[in-house]
Amino acid sequence: MKNHIAIVLAVLTAGAACAQFGVVDNSKSPHVTLRSVNMGDCQWTDGFWADKFKLCEETMVPYMGEILKGDIGHGYNNFKIAAGLKEGKHGGSPWHDGDLYKWMEASVYVYSINKDPQIIEELDEIIAVIAQAQEADGYLHTLNQLNNNEHFSNIGHHEMYNCGHLFTTACIHHRATGKTNFLDIAVKNADLLYKTFQPQPKHLARFGYNQTQISGLVELYRTTKDPRYLELAGIFIDTRGNRKKDGLDATSARKSGDHTQDRIPFRKESTAVGHAVLAMYLYAGAADVYAETGEDALLGALDKIWSDVVDRKMYITGGVGQTHHGASDRVDAVHEAFIGEYMMPNATAYSESCANVCNAMFNWRMLGLEGESKFADVIEKVIYNSGISGISIDGKHYFYANTLRRTSDQKLGKTDHAVRQPYLKCFCCPPNVVRTIAKVSNWAYSLSENGVAVNLYGGNRLSTKLLDGSAIELRQESRYPWDGTVKITVESCKDAPLGMMLRIPEWAKGSLVQVNGKDVGVEAVPGSYAEIVQAWKAGDVITLDMPMEPALIAGHPRIEEVRNQVAIQRGPVVYCLESKDLPEDVDVLDVYIPSDIKFKEKQETDLSESITTLHATVRLRGDQYSEMYAPVKKPQWKLIDTRFIPYYAWNNRGEGEMTVWLPLIWE
Repeated sequence: MKNHIAIVLAVLTAGAACAQFGVVDNSKSPHVTLRSVNMGDCQWTDGFWADKFKLCEETMVPYMGEILKGDIGHGYNNFKIAAGLKEGKHGGSPWHDGDLYKWMEASVYVYSINKDPQIIEELDEIIAVIAQAQEADGYLHTLNQLNNNEHFSNIGHHEMYNCGHLFTTACIHHRATGKTNFLDIAVKNADLLYKTFQPQPKHLARFGYNQTQISGLVELYRTTKDPRYLELAGIFIDTRGNRKKDGLDATSARKSGDHTQDRIPFRKESTAVGHAVLAMYLYAGAADVYAETGEDALLGALDKIWSDVVDRKMYITGGVGQTHHGASDRVDAVHEAFIGEYMMPNATAYSESCANVCNAMFNWRMLGLEGESKFADVIEKVIYNSGISGISIDGKHYFYANTLRRTSDQKLGKTDHAVRQPYLKCFCCPPNVVRTIAKVSNWAYSLSENGVAVNLYGGNRLSTKLLDGSAIELRQESRYPWDGTVKITVESCKDAPLGMMLRIPEWAKGSLVQVNGKDVGVEAVPGSYAEIVQAWKAGDVITLDMPMEPALIAGHPRIEEVRNQVAIQRGPVVYCLESKDLPEDVDVLDVYIPSDIKFKEKQETDLSESITTLHATVRLRGDQYSEMYAPVKKPQWKLIDTRFIPYYAWNNRGEGEMTVWLPLIWE
């Protein structure tokens, strides 16, 4: 109790400085290369992300709040019942507590930009109910509380998942507001976890199914400076794959072995395995622990796993998790999971929305650790493609899985839907997508040792402090991702030289960097940061011109499902063909891409937002095979004109077919 009071006093004293911290507060982490800017220091001003944030502020967050606070979404009601303020039974999934926390986190990100006091008033009301629901010893998990279940007895109840989101959201709330009402709840709960799990009892060695608590504990350590939370985060990593302690059989249940990244000790792992969401949360947590400890074995494993994901198991959209049900290479049953390398089904691609945004979260941490642009390239791939395909353009409908091909005769699984839904029974993905959209501005810039790294492009303003404490203000103007021209104006900065690092995306060959219209001798190498170090003055203008010609992309020859097929990408945006843009009697599988295809770009708004579409003439095969196997016959071709739309925008015009990959004809 004495220790808890000391922590609360410490964070209260630091309340005035809470705005110094970023979404991931690595400001004092000893083992990072790039550090986060302060929450709210970057704000979108116009263009793609300004529009998305406005929609998030005005529609996504309020609409989701109505769901989670109402009788459909259950989240808030469960806490009211646990607090004795309402009659009823637990509703929804075991992880619904975490869904509410994620929505609260998104609300705080919006508050960090618009400073609307009503947001905090609403959250304070909810926090008071959560505090009343919390048990005296710190336990907080409405499913078990309302059903009188034994605490920490069933990993499928997702207690650790809910705890992790509680810790993260409470830290974000404190940083944005200076208040400790939510942080007090998190600290009390974390103290219980430490008391329960730090002794490492054998019967709890396998506990911690979904590892969000690792990152949450590290953020709590960064916020309170209590080393016990970092210690406990490390323990949860240490217990992965350490089966000699308890003698359990790794294949005894689905929720063990590779499915939960629990077959091999983490530091010895070299491949991405099992449930993709569990995996990405674990990897993000391990990256956070490394940022504080600098343990080489952790980073070595993370680098190998990252390469396995990106080079052998990630979709062109940045989606991860290739299958709904399958087996790992080590023959453990897996679910919503990574499977073997280059096994990339399109029609049955799982690519869960949670896994995709967690992929971006993991790469954001790796970018901080190593400072290499390849990590920001993955973030960009996700946020323009699979990270936002899970939500409709109106901000009110959701996908759980994100297939890369949909045909009219395709059977749908229980988490697949013909059109996005206004509510998903498994509601973990919608708040994950929304909180990501709400915080993307915090990923746009990082702080280097003596300057700024520009990670993401789009119309925005940055007003922050460099690591030496000096102020800097930048204004970025761009129609990115529809246009590759970026203009960054220095509005104020210190007189001494500093570095401006511009990310040159891997796809951006032929890019040109200039300062005040002149070449400064800095080469724009794709897949790297182009750094300009000089003394800057107000009014200096950096321009980056990235050619954005549409490109046909081929897959690795071992990806059998895309052999002799191509995808279309323009800048960071992956395109798809939707049956809505074909004649009524034509299926997407009837369309072939000529190798000499010529695209005409158009800016169109018929999908309720302004997007760049690609118009072209394609080949249509009218005599497709109806048998499973049949003798080859000479195709009968005809030409049709069609258009391709950004993948994220598909399925906003009702039910229909779609494909990202199309067969290629060499002309």
